[in-house]
Amino acid sequence: MMLRTKSRKLAPFLLFLLMVAPNNLVRAQSKVDTLRTVRVLTFNIYHGETMKGDFDLDHIASVIHSVKPDFVALQEVDVHTERAKKMNICVELGLRTGLIPLFGKSMSFDGGYFGTGILSRNPIWKVQNHKLPGSEDREPRGALEALIPLQSGDTLRFVSTHLDYGKENRDRLEQAKMLNALFAQDDDGTPTILAGDLNALPNSPTMQLLYGNWKKSFLENVPTAPSKNPRAKIDYVLFRPANRWKVSETRVIDESLASDHRPVLSVLELLPE
Repeated sequence: MMLRTKSRKLAPFLLFLLMVAPNNLVRAQSKVDTLRTVRVLTFNIYHGETMKGDFDLDHIASVIHSVKPDFVALQEVDVHTERAKKMNICVELGLRTGLIPLFGKSMSFDGGYFGTGILSRNPIWKVQNHKLPGSEDREPRGALEALIPLQSGDTLRFVSTHLDYGKENRDRLEQAKMLNALFAQDDDGTPTILAGDLNALPNSPTMQLLYGNWKKSFLENVPTAPSKNPRAKIDYVLFRPANRWKVSETRVIDESLASDHRPVLSVLELLPE
């Protein structure tokens, strides 16, 4: 199972910068987007494995590129694992899409690392990788936070996260409480987008807890998983404060091959303060 495009190498120091440990800071450079409208995609990429059972980052990148996002929240990202052929998936997708890649480690796994990621069209000022609470027998979870300057003069806080997938709500509720504590308490007014695989149905206790502090970008509960014949909505783009954002569009991308989840695109307009 070989990639269609040969892997490109980055200098070791750049790879180091893209590996974000909890509460570390990084900087990156790119052109600043001149629009007040931001296109946000959340995508659980199933560690690069497609529904054909092969490893095809080119196909995943083509899905991302097709909707021209400004910011992408990635979940189930492998870095240097055996199953990912020792590749840094976040970097590889960044190279294929022309976006700045960032990775937040949730745990060591399979000879490498597993966690969440961000792809950004805009420069990134600061990154923190927050560890979320969870039971010892569950996979560790995190919330990868990036502060990103916009052409409007505002600073956007963009958060990619992946909550526990267990049948019980306990860990998800604790993780949702932590997300609210991190990004919705003692609010400094920073426009914030929270995107990811929350593993919770819209009417679940977890989502009801989050809806107390976050606004949803969708009107209908269009399912996102599994990608073939989806039955459950568990992937979300949320935002706050409500008076700073206008939803122009939200849709589930009709893609059943690239992953076991369908990606979700939300187009949001940042309003003047």
